[in-house]
Amino acid sequence: MLHTLLHSPAYSDLETLLLMAGADDDILLLQDGVLAALAGSRALQQLSGCAAALWVLEEDLRARGLTGQISTNVRPVDYTGFVALTVKHPQQMTW
Repeated sequence: MLHTLLHSPAYSDLETLLLMAGADDDILLLQDGVLAALAGSRALQQLSGCAAALWVLEEDLRARGLTGQISTNVRPVDYTGFVALTVKHPQQMTW
């Protein structure tokens, strides 16, 4: 399953997301969800404990001026990569 985090981690239910995400899943941070990719953030610490792969949309990072502040544990992806993730996962959950 592809889990897309669209909202700021301060307004998201990360605990439930982590309970639902498995090793074969991917988590994509986009829109204000990219704040969870900030190096040293509490949200990143929570997400890093999950077995799912963690991705962040590059365009949303650039739009918020956060490109140089994300953790190296989060893999950046462009829109083509976003489409590839949606093709890989027919089921999606938006957070």
